[in-house]
Amino acid sequence: MADFATPSIRTFQVFPDLPENLQPLLEMARNFWWMWHPEGVELFRRLDRDLWDKVYHNPVKLLGIIQQSKLETASKDEGFLAHLERAYKAFKQHMEEKGWYGENHPETKLQVAYFSAEFGIHESLPIYSGGLGILAGDHLKSASEIALPLCGVGLLYRNGYFQQYLSADGWQQEAYPEQDFYNLPIEMCRYTDGSPVHVRVDMPENAVFCQVWKCQVGRIPLYLLDTNLQENSPSDRDITSRLYGGGTEMRIRQEIVLGIGGVRALEAVGVKPNVYHMNEGHAAFLALERIRVILADSTMTFDQARQGVMSSSVFTTHTPVPAGIDFFSPELMTKYFKNYWPSLKLDEEGFLALGREDVTNRKQGFSMAVLAIRLADQLNGVSALHGQVSRRMWHNIWPQVPPVEVPIRSVTNGIHARTWLSPDMQYLFDRYLPPSWMEDPTDQSAWEGVMQIPDEELWRAHERCRERLVAWARHTLKGQLQRRGASYDDVQAADEVLDPEALTIGFARRFATYKRGALLLRDVGRLMKLIEDSKRPIQFVFAGKAHPADHEGKELIKTIVNFARSSPQVRRRVVFIENYDINVARYLVQGVDVWLNTPRRPYEASGTSGMKAAVNGVLNCSVLDGWWVEGYELDPMSGWAIGHGEEYADPNYQDTIESVALYDILEKQIVPLFYQRSVDNVPRQWISRMKHCLRALAPAFNTNRMVREYAEKLYIPAATRGGMMMAEGLKKSVELATAKDRLRAKWPGVKVAGVHTSGNGHYKVGQTMQVEAMVDLGDLEPVDVQVQLYAGPLSTSGAITDAQTLPMQHSRAMGPGRHLYVGKIDCRTSGRQGFAIRVLPGHADMATPFEPGLILWN
Repeated sequence: MADFATPSIRTFQVFPDLPENLQPLLEMARNFWWMWHPEGVELFRRLDRDLWDKVYHNPVKLLGIIQQSKLETASKDEGFLAHLERAYKAFKQHMEEKGWYGENHPETKLQVAYFSAEFGIHESLPIYSGGLGILAGDHLKSASEIALPLCGVGLLYRNGYFQQYLSADGWQQEAYPEQDFYNLPIEMCRYTDGSPVHVRVDMPENAVFCQVWKCQVGRIPLYLLDTNLQENSPSDRDITSRLYGGGTEMRIRQEIVLGIGGVRALEAVGVKPNVYHMNEGHAAFLALERIRVILADSTMTFDQARQGVMSSSVFTTHTPVPAGIDFFSPELMTKYFKNYWPSLKLDEEGFLALGREDVTNRKQGFSMAVLAIRLADQLNGVSALHGQVSRRMWHNIWPQVPPVEVPIRSVTNGIHARTWLSPDMQYLFDRYLPPSWMEDPTDQSAWEGVMQIPDEELWRAHERCRERLVAWARHTLKGQLQRRGASYDDVQAADEVLDPEALTIGFARRFATYKRGALLLRDVGRLMKLIEDSKRPIQFVFAGKAHPADHEGKELIKTIVNFARSSPQVRRRVVFIENYDINVARYLVQGVDVWLNTPRRPYEASGTSGMKAAVNGVLNCSVLDGWWVEGYELDPMSGWAIGHGEEYADPNYQDTIESVALYDILEKQIVPLFYQRSVDNVPRQWISRMKHCLRALAPAFNTNRMVREYAEKLYIPAATRGGMMMAEGLKKSVELATAKDRLRAKWPGVKVAGVHTSGNGHYKVGQTMQVEAMVDLGDLEPVDVQVQLYAGPLSTSGAITDAQTLPMQHSRAMGPGRHLYVGKIDCRTSGRQGFAIRVLPGHADMATPFEPGLILWN
């Protein structure tokens, strides 16, 4: 029998046929604005509630497969049309209003390009895996709300991140269903002649072509690259197949497409950013591409072009441990970039050194984070504690700089409140808070109103959320068991899991070992006493995925699942929900009473799930790590702290100490407080804590505040500095690179020749000590350097602590190359004090004086 020959297929697309007066539905369906507005969500659900769930809340697909008769009915339903008119009016108003940015920075010329390997916008677009992507999605939503000129750049994964399901023995399995792009709220970018926008990226064997799609998030466009094109080879088509799928070589191919292809895609669609934000190191190749473009028709050197690119680049690190950073071997980098680095006017050694923490170690791998650090002037971590950890972690790049002064700042993460807020709570806030709670969620005064919400109303709104969670969990668990082939009795028993009135604790996150998902099970005897208490019932809902290659993480899931099946009593009180995603998270953060977080400090860079819970009045119980250090400090009534922020050398000892602390908090504080009821069965003291939580945490830990911080602390300064450095054909960039080259060449001639202080070394509080330093500058001039006093109390080991940096003034030239500098130290506190003198570059155009290799201590 002859083989069937594949026919030549001609494609065409079918669009929904909406009655004329329903046309605004399609416009709104293609913009994710609707998903953070309950009225928008309800508008689509109202068309067909069962179908809405079946299409996983995808309005484009809903409109494409809904029965035409239902659309005709809706087009004649006055109630539905009034609902549509209200929602469409709100949508248009959002798209046109000036917003915070337009009102506060009308003269600033800004266009930010925000690059991320994943974006968590909505469950119907599964191009995210966890916190990094969720943060990126919330970043775009808040940028839209404050009208910040910003666009996103990412990859459009055909199979997205994996779908999780569990085997009969509780072992995580992965499935990768294919997405139908033509039934998603995205559209293909086209040139004016109607042809698709394609960009080319060169790989070692051949060129790879990328199609560009656009996803609209309010007023913010998100451009997504897709290599699944007929003109690409099968292996190249797979580059944008799976998020974090494949091995190291697939990862470098994806990051080349994201960084290099992303810059080319923006040029192709006519977007001209003046600030580039790298959300984690995955996108760091974008800075190389920007340098290549500058050098293409220029006589500049790499370092001269580099200064201009650095000035307008922002890098956010999310990783508190080196193991979490993408590393590529020198051999792999050579394979993929040997034809690229000549266009950067670099040789192999110069190129590979860009990604080495120790530039002299040729065996060291190429770090994407180090590349980003070396090519960005604006650097930040994602919580105050993570900023400290990052400064220690990357201290080797600035080896002569005290860790506290390493130029990495912090902008604490947040969440987009309206994405995660339950409709019940939103309606309550609308009733009792001023409108600014929604228009400007950072307004602390607006949230003061939560203290006036009647306890009974707040509690009833929260109880409805818990009841909804329990009903949904029963339905979801039943489906899980049926798919797993469970017995009829086990499936029916799912109808009785969880108690809608019991204290409910949620734990949901990526199952990495440092997050210690099974810490709660360390003493099963104590846990069972809590679970078996029929008078004060307590129950737990778990969810989360382990990376497909993380067997230890999978073992943690299996341990929890098997415990949840260990007895009929436990089965009713402990539930593991499969396939943790935005939809699952929404039910959990809205419906539980306590959000549990047990990372091993200091490995949680920030974490945002607890913030999502807090905006719903859910109390946190967490180790003092990541954001919770700041949250608990704002108001300890917002939840509970496990431990006191200690860090341990022995992980087993740490687990023992902190598990005991957790059981103590549950037994002695959380359970008694929840069941301490007034005569009307309302837990007044618990509700008081909920109000403290809302008042303190909601205005502080949201992405509207976060994106404003990025705008004012990082984006606008980067745009201003970048404009200066890039003007007149990068004149200032060339001058700065030349100045740095001169400093490096002349720096060996710099030394502190002598130091003299006033007095005899004994001073009283309030007195001033004068310090004079003779500094040999060699062939440099005083304008080339700055001389500083570094002074403060001494520790028992003789190190300066709580140092202050004091400038020393140039007094006079003392001879050829020798200069006198004078400074003073005010003695404000008693005790043993110390000082050192240091010489740094003094060029006015440097973003930071801390240039590796250009610092001299006496």
